[in-house]
Amino acid sequence: MRKAFLQLHSAILLAGFTGVFGKLITLNEGLLVWYRMLISGILLLLILTSSGKLKTISIKDFARIAPVGCLLGLHWIFFYGSIKYSNISVGVVCFSLTGFFTAVLAPLINKRKFVFSELFLSSLTLLGIALIFSFDSKYRLGIGLGVISSLLVAFFTIANERLAHVYKSETITVFQMIGGSIGLAVVMPFYLHFFPVATMLPSWSDTGYLVLLSLFCTVLLYMLLTEALHKIPAFTVNLSFNLEPVYTIILAIFLYKENRELNWAFYAGLGLIILSVVLQMVKVISDNKKSQALILP
Repeated sequence: MRKAFLQLHSAILLAGFTGVFGKLITLNEGLLVWYRMLISGILLLLILTSSGKLKTISIKDFARIAPVGCLLGLHWIFFYGSIKYSNISVGVVCFSLTGFFTAVLAPLINKRKFVFSELFLSSLTLLGIALIFSFDSKYRLGIGLGVISSLLVAFFTIANERLAHVYKSETITVFQMIGGSIGLAVVMPFYLHFFPVATMLPSWSDTGYLVLLSLFCTVLLYMLLTEALHKIPAFTVNLSFNLEPVYTIILAIFLYKENRELNWAFYAGLGLIILSVVLQMVKVISDNKKSQALILP
């Protein structure tokens, strides 16, 4: 369990940099995500092939994994759209609603009872988002896109948890990236029709940022996350990822001085989100100690 939590929080730390890359890369959100998935898929194929760890799968298995990759791609599009229509801090804080959506959706999808503690902790996050939503009307489009992003990633994590019990983490990640890039390539002409761009090719600086984003904040991150899901339930993973805004906001304040754009309501909302994470981690540790005590002779 300790190793799983270390993997989870290493993934969260890497995720803290994704918002910064979203601000640095000048491509629109659709092209950014397509290039991210394509480069990530190619890098992972090269890494796994050279190490002899690439496992071939059947068409049926690919058809099971690829749609989850497409779901991840949609989440990223809304996530980066949220950042570009607001700012890094607001965009990543909206991601914290994932825990609330998971607490509601996971019992319905997995046909189990609702857990009161999950609903209570998620309600703290919901209240925090409500405070942030009210602090400035100019960010409401970005917040709306961020809420949709968190809903999509809740579905993704629930689906990914099921895959993690059947396939190895590297197999899931590589074929999700490939499946997602193929899915986005199909819809990209329609996307660019409604959101036209001057050029589809990234600049040299954008290319460098995309490679870093793909290698560290995608390939390594999702392999760590999938490994953690073998031991940690989806709700705990999603709620723990509420710490991502803390890392990202620190970076945004340091790099872009975004603290000048934020007021007390934002920090009060962020405080409630952090509180929900702390309480959940205390609960998980306590439950784990109790289960170990029951196993002892």
